[in-house]
Amino acid sequence: MYWRQSWFLAVFLLLFACKPTTNESSFATEPLVNVDLDAIRQRGYLVALLDNNSISYFIYKGQPMGYEYELLKQLARSLKIDLKIRLVTGIEQAIDLLNKGEGDVLAFPLTITLERKQYLTFTNPHFDTHQVLVQKKPANWRMLAPEMLDKKLIRQPEQLSKQEVYVMKGSAFRDRLVALNAQLPSPIIIKEDSATAETESLIRQVATGEIKYTITDEVIANVNTLYYPNLDIGTVLSEPQQIAWAVRTNSPELLAETNTWLAKAKKSGVFTVIYNKYFKSNRLALARIKDDYASADGGKLSPFDDQLKKGAEQIGWDWRLVASVVYQESNFNPRVKSWAGAIGLMQIMPETGEYFGASNLWDPTQNINVGIRFLKFLDKHWAKTVSDPDERLKFVLASYNVGLSHVIDAQKLTAKYGKDPTLWENNVEYYLLQKRDPKYFRDPVTVVGYCRCDGPVRYVKEVLQRYDEYKLRINS
Repeated sequence: MYWRQSWFLAVFLLLFACKPTTNESSFATEPLVNVDLDAIRQRGYLVALLDNNSISYFIYKGQPMGYEYELLKQLARSLKIDLKIRLVTGIEQAIDLLNKGEGDVLAFPLTITLERKQYLTFTNPHFDTHQVLVQKKPANWRMLAPEMLDKKLIRQPEQLSKQEVYVMKGSAFRDRLVALNAQLPSPIIIKEDSATAETESLIRQVATGEIKYTITDEVIANVNTLYYPNLDIGTVLSEPQQIAWAVRTNSPELLAETNTWLAKAKKSGVFTVIYNKYFKSNRLALARIKDDYASADGGKLSPFDDQLKKGAEQIGWDWRLVASVVYQESNFNPRVKSWAGAIGLMQIMPETGEYFGASNLWDPTQNINVGIRFLKFLDKHWAKTVSDPDERLKFVLASYNVGLSHVIDAQKLTAKYGKDPTLWENNVEYYLLQKRDPKYFRDPVTVVGYCRCDGPVRYVKEVLQRYDEYKLRINS
């Protein structure tokens, strides 16, 4: 059975679950590993520590997106290596993980400060911004003239005296309040939230009235006012400040290559396109706000989530894994048809639909039902020879994409050449890729011959990578 091959961009993403916050006593103030660009290239991937917010990284209609995310893909492509992403909440934890070698680049929107230069080396700046006060407008703000509204809001730093202002622990926002307190007759009451607090969670608390004030960067504030129009961000509290990424102080080669890439991206216009997309495009931001299928609040993936959940129960899979398959096949478009004739959400071939009793593969319910039953059939087949469920999943996904017979051929070649036929990576995967070589596709143990099988290998990797992303962002 021939199945559609996917040709999506191969960016290697593996999202790790966030670990507990690091204890201050174990905070790494200097590098505890010696890993620079040569070592990173030898292992084949860059590990980026990414801020857990709705601008740096999110999932929209099943597709990973984000300012930092898209730039990191460009950087990895420039370095000719894969990319692994780890989402981290909290600046102190991110610095600690970087210096302990659990990341290579800290891709947070970091304000360059003298204190942080003790622990990090900053890249060249991405852009300049200001720190602004986030405060809630009065209930009748729409009815007020601008000058009347200004009178009801804080417009001068001295008006914050004796007021509680919440900021992230270890942030440049806290440092700014400390500096302001040195100039004020009565200090601002600085309330540092937990080390795992997010800037956007504090902004949301201001919007809902749980707290009165927080501080954030102007670019982030602008995006969030589209979510919360009852917020005012018009009070500037700092001089222009530079925003950059960071690497370990003992990674000069990585720093140099990153800066070279960044300069080229700015010169070519790629950087400007990505920056404008996330910080200047109200259309994209408003679409995400109004769309049910954005991950900012653990939302839905598609209109078919309920059907995917029911189908996943039949095969004992996490529904988000099934959703990743559907996205890979059709981008959740039930009206798509491939050049080979595969139909609908799960790209079912008519012969397969007929075998499983479907009368209309354009019907999403029937299409999903056939896809689930076929996945179950494949799992039952591979359970005979691959006992480990995690390994078996890769065999099932490859078979769904390219056909069962090609993967069986690869398994036979794996056994013949002394590798492990129950393991996917570097074993059956390797010999599936060799099926373009006459030495292998004409081997007597094979049945179906030639296959340009880089597609199904990429398919397995991308489905599982997306599943990891969905687990991190989408509620189970």
